[in-house]
Amino acid sequence: MEATGSCVCGSVSISANVGTSVGACHCDICRRWGGGPLFALDGGNDITLSGDATVVAYPTTDWAQRAFCSKCGTHLYIRVNQSGRYIIPAGFFNLGPELEFDHQIFVDKRPSYYCFANETREQTGAEVFAEFAPTSD
Repeated sequence: MEATGSCVCGSVSISANVGTSVGACHCDICRRWGGGPLFALDGGNDITLSGDATVVAYPTTDWAQRAFCSKCGTHLYIRVNQSGRYIIPAGFFNLGPELEFDHQIFVDKRPSYYCFANETREQTGAEVFAEFAPTSD
């Protein structure tokens, strides 16, 4: 489905074709970036971004970069370097009951002070990297 959203100050907007599957990432960087797990949607490789003059992208790992609005600080996306895939915070878009929280990654990094009751598919960090890491030829 086509989803459109904007940052808090309205300087940046993103339109993307997203599914209804919401995932949570419990890695150290996501929790440090947002103060808790990142709930996100897969935005695919082709998003429409306006207001890119205020977008700041920062390489947080050697495999991905994170972007935010330089005016209001809203988290915009994580872009995976190898695939070009955009992972966009679920709350960025004005979506609701059509979304389904169905998977969690880096569950081995999830702290003991929270746990979700939802039945979801769960992957450790090693399982995530094994699935998405480039294969050597």
